[in-house]
Amino acid sequence: MTDPLIKTVRALRRRQTEDERKLWARLRDRRLNGLKFRRQAPCGPYVADFLCEAARLIIELDGSQHGEPAYAGGDSERTQRLSELGYRVLRVWNIDLQTNPQGVLDQIVAAAEFEH
Repeated sequence: MTDPLIKTVRALRRRQTEDERKLWARLRDRRLNGLKFRRQAPCGPYVADFLCEAARLIIELDGSQHGEPAYAGGDSERTQRLSELGYRVLRVWNIDLQTNPQGVLDQIVAAAEFEH
């Protein structure tokens, strides 16, 4: 891992959003179906919000800005590159986590089981 990537990972961990904190509280320590997740984990040239290596699953928690055209191309390219590295990317909207946290967790479990 390169020094700039390490610095980015550390900064992202310190600046977690409230939604990232809430999801991490449900994913950490194998709390979700025994799946081991890491937060702000390096993955190729990117940093994944949440990564489960065993299931080859990346969870990206997206705020409303990701719905803007300026983000669409970058998100699509990032997802494509991560797919080429053998990962499945599950994009979760912050609003979905806020309004239906159990539904989001169920979606993550289903995606992880799909990979096994």
